[in-house]
Amino acid sequence: MKATEGHMGRVFVIRLEEGDVVPECIEEFARKNSVSVGHVILVGGIGGGQVVVGPRRSDERPPEPMLLPVDTAHEVVGVGVLAPGEDGTPVLHIHASLGRSGQTMTGCLRPGVTTWLVGEVILYEILAVKVARVMDSASGLALLEPGASPSGEGRIKNLGDASS
Repeated sequence: MKATEGHMGRVFVIRLEEGDVVPECIEEFARKNSVSVGHVILVGGIGGGQVVVGPRRSDERPPEPMLLPVDTAHEVVGVGVLAPGEDGTPVLHIHASLGRSGQTMTGCLRPGVTTWLVGEVILYEILAVKVARVMDSASGLALLEPGASPSGEGRIKNLGDASS
């Protein structure tokens, strides 16, 4: 386990409109408002796009993602972590459950899905925390690295990190 500590900053209430693409529009909002690290909650409707629903094989590295299309309106509830990529740009990792007509699909919205009618987002800013998404060669994914700086300058001692 790796951890680091920060404190709450601003809280934003955001209304997404029809056709807004998640996570891109939330990342753009974060850039424009100088939010580097945060926690996101999403409720509303999703109308189209694709959702990552898992790797094809659990033992394969890097994993090959399985994508399912979203081709009509679904209810959505999601939660995510906003953190800077290695270049300092905010990147949102958000998972959500989408439901329609008694069927539910859960997965990562990374490839982008469009808002149907409305999406309501609460973005909690986290301040004074050193964290970045760092490319992990084994998984092929940009993983959250507590203590890392966005420029990849290395790590600081982390709470709960046995390796520090």
